[in-house]
Parts: sequence; structure tokens; C-alpha cells
Amino acid sequence: MSAASGFNPHLPGFRYQFLAKALGATMWFFILYRAREDGPKLLGLRHPWEGHGHGHHDEHSEHH
Repeated sequence: MSAASGFNPHLPGFRYQFLAKALGATMWFFILYRAREDGPKLLGLRHPWEGHGHGHHDEHSEHH
């Protein structure tokens, strides 16, 4: 028996390789974006009810 008689899968086509890399990159960009937005809350460095710092608190205080 030769070594070539074992399991020899073919390589995926270019289209599938490109799609896999694009989906993987999209996943990591999303994970890193959410970590930037919610990371301090998950690590306990900021309270969840403080918001994202968009300045909405100043708008609400002017109406009172």
C-alpha cells in the first residue's frame, strides 16, 4: 500500500476560501467593536446605566 491511498480531501475553491475569510473578518470586527462599546461594563469599570457618553444627560437637565 502506498501513502497516497489514504484520505486525500481536495482543497476548497477560491470562492469558498474568500467567503470564509470575509465572514471570519466580519466576526472579529464585530467582536472587537462590541468589546470597545461594552468592555468597561463587563469588566466592572463603568456602570451599565451610565450609557455610552453621548451627552443625553445635558439635554434632559435643561427641560426641568
